[in-house]
Amino acid sequence: MVDVRILVTGGTGQLGSAVVTRLRAAGEEVRVLSRRAAPDVVRGDLRTGRGIDSAVAGVDVVVHCATDYFGRETQLARTLIEAARWAGGPHLVYVSIVGVDRVPLGYYRAKYETERLVAASGLPVTIQRATQFHGLVRTLLAGASRLPVVPVPRISFQPVDVRDVARRLADLAMADPAGRAPDFGGPEVLSAAELAQAVGAASGRPRPIVPMKVPGETFRAYAAGEHLAPGHREGVITFGEYLAEGADHR
Repeated sequence: MVDVRILVTGGTGQLGSAVVTRLRAAGEEVRVLSRRAAPDVVRGDLRTGRGIDSAVAGVDVVVHCATDYFGRETQLARTLIEAARWAGGPHLVYVSIVGVDRVPLGYYRAKYETERLVAASGLPVTIQRATQFHGLVRTLLAGASRLPVVPVPRISFQPVDVRDVARRLADLAMADPAGRAPDFGGPEVLSAAELAQAVGAASGRPRPIVPMKVPGETFRAYAAGEHLAPGHREGVITFGEYLAEGADHR
């Protein structure tokens, strides 16, 4: 069996580190790319391109977990794609979000633009969309749980654990390029009210929950479930199980 050399960008982040752990547990040769100095890490900066050519050199697969919330998502991917072309065209696995083509949120639009860039790159690619992570949903609701009454929008989420997504990404990295892979969702679709109630109970601060309608195009898309993948409940770790672990970093 031929050894596969895999680069994970953002490999010290929440998702990237879980992907690295999964791949190494499977015996794969993994190179970790990060802007920050750390043991067993290749330093490189996708914002400037510094160190990226050497990081990509000689790898067979790149799992692109690095992201940017400040409008540079496509720029990072463009830098990576250019380096990958020079390196001989490794399989590029890109992590995106369910609903990026349907929810008019700035970050989602950037992810969708990047999806199209990756698809048109000429590289062998796999694009994996996932629903919102447990940690993000918890963060969104935790602040409101400190109020006497918790207002929540009349929308639902399908939270998924990063470890489940990491399992899928590791499998994709070791498989042939799939183009646009089937969406990957959490095991449950729960209303924001149910999720807020669970967060309050887990924090020891249960509060009355008040569902409310929120105006705006983005919330209309959320209310319509455009960010959900109810037909793809491949995640196995529930939001309740995640909260019971008390692990804020996951």
